[in-house]
Amino acid sequence: MFKTMPDARYDTKDPSGGGNLGDLPEWNLDDLYPGENSTEIKADLAWLKDETDSFAADYEGKLNDINAADFLNCIQRYEVIEGKMGRIMSFAGLRYYQNTTDADRAKFMSDMQGAVTDLSNPLVFYTLEINRIDDEKLAAMIAGNTDLARYKPILDRLRAMKPYQLSDELEKFLHDKSVVGASAWNRLFDETMAGLTFDVDGEETSLEATLNLLSDTDRARRETGAKALTKVFTKNLPLFARITNTLAKEKEITDRWRNLPTAQMSRHLSNHVEPEVVQALRDAVVAAYPKLSHRYYALKAKWMGLEKLEIWDRNAPLPDDDDIKIGWHEARDIVLDAYGDFHPDLAALAAPFFENGWIDAEVKPGKAPGAFAHPTVAAVHPYVMLNYLGKQRDVMTLAHELGHGVHQVLAAKQGDLLADTPLTLAETASVFGEMLTFQKLLDGAKDQATRKRLLAGKVEDMINTVVRQIAFYDFECRLHAARREGEQTPDQINAIWMEIQHESLGDGFNFMEGYESFWTYIPHFIHSPFYVYAYAFGDGLVNALYAVYAEGDPDFQDKYFDMLKAGGSKHHSELLKPFGLDASDPKFWDKGLSMISGMIDELEAMEG
Repeated sequence: MFKTMPDARYDTKDPSGGGNLGDLPEWNLDDLYPGENSTEIKADLAWLKDETDSFAADYEGKLNDINAADFLNCIQRYEVIEGKMGRIMSFAGLRYYQNTTDADRAKFMSDMQGAVTDLSNPLVFYTLEINRIDDEKLAAMIAGNTDLARYKPILDRLRAMKPYQLSDELEKFLHDKSVVGASAWNRLFDETMAGLTFDVDGEETSLEATLNLLSDTDRARRETGAKALTKVFTKNLPLFARITNTLAKEKEITDRWRNLPTAQMSRHLSNHVEPEVVQALRDAVVAAYPKLSHRYYALKAKWMGLEKLEIWDRNAPLPDDDDIKIGWHEARDIVLDAYGDFHPDLAALAAPFFENGWIDAEVKPGKAPGAFAHPTVAAVHPYVMLNYLGKQRDVMTLAHELGHGVHQVLAAKQGDLLADTPLTLAETASVFGEMLTFQKLLDGAKDQATRKRLLAGKVEDMINTVVRQIAFYDFECRLHAARREGEQTPDQINAIWMEIQHESLGDGFNFMEGYESFWTYIPHFIHSPFYVYAYAFGDGLVNALYAVYAEGDPDFQDKYFDMLKAGGSKHHSELLKPFGLDASDPKFWDKGLSMISGMIDELEAMEG
């Protein structure tokens, strides 16, 4: 449910300062519920108990013989139920992520998760029976009822799992035990991570603050931060290996019972994307490693006067970086101006996030790391979480998450079932918002040195979004394949991680002792296996989209808004067609990667 950004966005608060950033906003969750003991939550839970029982009584065992009008009513009732459950879990989850170490918030989150799981038990038949409806009968109902036809994309996605569906009894069993299975291990990971502290020159710092040191201007501080991280990650390696092994084995068992051919296939099905499209993306990025990451990091080593970079230099600022902090209000103006230059409506859609308590920006003890935009439910609005430090990257993260937020606002008109965008397209508006903001900053660069810093920062972000995330995807593919052969020791998992790091980063790095444990803190491996390729997919797609925009398509803005409004109601091929783009064409990905390569060309040219 909750999506955190990749580790490239874990730019967190410098414990030595940040007070000059202005008043950082925090969430007002009243639009969901006024409190955890509110009568509104109790009323919704009571309504759900009555409605889920009534829904099962009305439809269980009857969907195979249902008519179109009754089937439409069934889907619409299910949508209302989903909305109520989503509202409860959004409220519980957002409160929890504000402070994951607060025992009361954790208990409330767990209690609501258990309650919603129990309440949804009577609904397990819904998907199972839809998948048993005869193809011809379903096609005839959809053809004869326009309102029902609107839900065809949802039905198509549900029925994509039809070949892998288990018996009703087994599906209900898996649903029932989920709260003590993956969910419990996910919670253990979150609470362990939130509770870790790191010794930095005698001071105990949080994960966020210590990761932030990896982009400090002081190289000695970066080294101190990196070594503090490795010490704690290595100490906790057995626990993280146990969590990873258990979740991978649980997935292997489920996948085997479902006859899914690969560990990643379930992600492709949920993303509504063909495996060959993802493979084309992966192959294009891996083939481009030498002209992207390998070439850029060699250039960065030259700038820093080093023969090879240490791993703590990967996200280091350039030697002439002025390390200026950008205050919150200035960041807001930069992003809204960039959005407004594209179209006034885009800025108008983003403005309420700043005005109405829809953003939580300050770093606080126990707060989840990274950043995300959570859509909640169609009847409310999204909420954005940041850990704002005032760096240029933080401004880009703000632009990114607001892109998600605007996308979610526009897609909400589709309703709770159709608003949710597949992961392959979920990063479109976010990365496009980043690109608009970057181009505005680049156009306003006052001198060549500023332009160089901006270009280098953007290249590093793109490498983190494309190269690093595809490397993560390869790590997961190899890890899950190895786990099918047996439990993986910490050393074996470490070895897979290092093999991937050498491939993706090239020969320009020295890998310090202990870096092999850095896989342990990536939340996507735990919460959402194989999610990571969506970032590379989104970046490549947006680079191609932006090229169309830069070429001056007069109808681009209208087409863009139509794409965002569609939410999950259309396949990626249908959404890209108006722009003349096709993600199944390998050349599509090369076009996006060429934009990154072109920026590195410009940086090399600046060297004379």
